[in-house]
Amino acid sequence: MRIGTAISYAGGFAESVADIVELEKVGLDVVFVPEAYSFDAVSQLGYLAAKTERVQLASGIFQIYTRTPTLTAMTAAGLDFVSDGRFILGLGASGPQVIEGFHGVKYDAPLGRTREIVEICRQVWRRERVVHDGTHYTIPLPPEQGTGLGKPLKLINHPVRERIPVLLASIGPKNVALTAEIAEGWQPIFFHPEKAADVWGASLAEGRAKRDAALGELDTFVTVALAIGDDVEPLLDHLRPVLALYIGGMGARGRNFYNDLARRYGYEAEAKLIQDLYLDGKKEEAAAAVPVELLRAISLVGPAGYVKERLEAFKEAGATTLVVNPLLPGREARVAAVSRLRELIG
Repeated sequence: MRIGTAISYAGGFAESVADIVELEKVGLDVVFVPEAYSFDAVSQLGYLAAKTERVQLASGIFQIYTRTPTLTAMTAAGLDFVSDGRFILGLGASGPQVIEGFHGVKYDAPLGRTREIVEICRQVWRRERVVHDGTHYTIPLPPEQGTGLGKPLKLINHPVRERIPVLLASIGPKNVALTAEIAEGWQPIFFHPEKAADVWGASLAEGRAKRDAALGELDTFVTVALAIGDDVEPLLDHLRPVLALYIGGMGARGRNFYNDLARRYGYEAEAKLIQDLYLDGKKEEAAAAVPVELLRAISLVGPAGYVKERLEAFKEAGATTLVVNPLLPGREARVAAVSRLRELIG
């Protein structure tokens, strides 16, 4: 299993980069740079490319609505170039709150758009003249919709790789099936090893049945909180506000992908309670209502022997890359946690 981590989009970028430089030395394999309604991820990924040597760099994630498909492809090719072939293109749909609320763009057809964007990106990276006649994108623009001067073009530069790995962040049944069909990597959220097969197994099987063998095996990137030691379980409480935000506050009643996931895990009553409390402004009570069993299941927090057991559970459930969030504060503690995890993985 590989080890990854993500930097924060809320600040402390210089400190995070210094962490990554040290983490790379003890075995970190990939770093994700998020892009919510924060600073853009592209500039930060370029900076990381200059400061690191081996670690892979992933967008985590570029949402699919605000860049044109060809700009997404150009950006990925540029980041792959400045990193000497170390970039992973992470894509996702985000949600209506961000897409419509911050960008002012309609949130629609995430599956169809994702499929077409990936197809167009791969055309660009192969340096083909881009021609695409899809439901959501038509390239070149038809004459009747513009000046009539558009013509098929190909990327001027020669990409480092003509197939940059594409990772899709997805949790819904249809999105997961699409991911298993067309992407090199999959990034679910709040991955529960013991329940993953029940929740996602059928969708993964459906997508794999249509998968091009040239894509190789699906690389599954699972985010986990990390703390190894005898007295670390209280650190799980740090995760409560995050899960409460997602399960309770991301979206609305009847349209919250993360609330739906918690329900599919079997926490139907708890998911309803968390959402009701959160949307009523009772955020602390919502956080307290997050089941500790769920916190434990999606984390690597405990003594070394326990963590090693949980590693086997994640591996058996199909996780290939662990994107860790070290809970103990300070660079030395974070580096030590990743180093110890590398030893336990072997």
